[in-house]
Amino acid sequence: MYISRRLRRFLTGATGCLLVVVYVPLMLIILYAFNESRSQKWPIAGFTTHWITEAIGNSGARDALVLSVEVGLVATAIALVLGSLLATAVNRFRFFGREAVSFLVILPIALPGIVTGIALNATFRTLFGGLSLLTLVIGHATFCVVVVYNNVIARLRRTSGSLVEASSDLGADPWQTFRHVTFPVIRSALLAGALLAFALSFDEIVVTTFTAGSSQTLPIWIFANLSRPNQLPIVNAVALGVILISAIPVYIAQRVAGDAVSIGETA
Repeated sequence: MYISRRLRRFLTGATGCLLVVVYVPLMLIILYAFNESRSQKWPIAGFTTHWITEAIGNSGARDALVLSVEVGLVATAIALVLGSLLATAVNRFRFFGREAVSFLVILPIALPGIVTGIALNATFRTLFGGLSLLTLVIGHATFCVVVVYNNVIARLRRTSGSLVEASSDLGADPWQTFRHVTFPVIRSALLAGALLAFALSFDEIVVTTFTAGSSQTLPIWIFANLSRPNQLPIVNAVALGVILISAIPVYIAQRVAGDAVSIGETA
């Protein structure tokens, strides 16, 4: 498709502006994590790894990190089971309200986080009498399911249904069909969905605020210590760690999904 030179320049400029807006603040936080001074003044006074060491040795940050990883893993596991089952049912079967089910599954991630958080908070206090680690995991699973569902159903819709039919015609039972046909097809989508779901759970703060109770995940710890001047350099160092931990699964998920699409197109 032909694109005029003027339009190409406009798109290039818009892309550059977007990257600047997104990544300059992140680069600034990274620089402040190595700043010799406690105050955030530009230019930075000098480079040091002291705050990185302080962050690693901070017991509060370590405990919050462990909790965030635990919650992310459990919520991702729940999302893998529920998201893949929902995607398989919606893609394979025709039933009344099928499109409504798909819409309701996706809706939680489209709603403002504060609305979802308030709704979950009211529900948990009514049903469970309060907030706990369980309510935190359930709260994270509500939006992690959406990520897995979207990845799996997109892969299933690009896969011919004749593969499942052929498996049944050859005498395979539903479990054998899933193990030898369906699972190999959606395996990379499950991996990409799991990585994205974990990254989303690890960074979540809005829903977490309304569902965590006394539990403190790493984003909550960062927010709680952000207003303390003495802790600010350590917060910047912890934020650097969060950026790295979040970027790795997202990068792997992007590569896995991209490689899977390329393989599918050339098969």
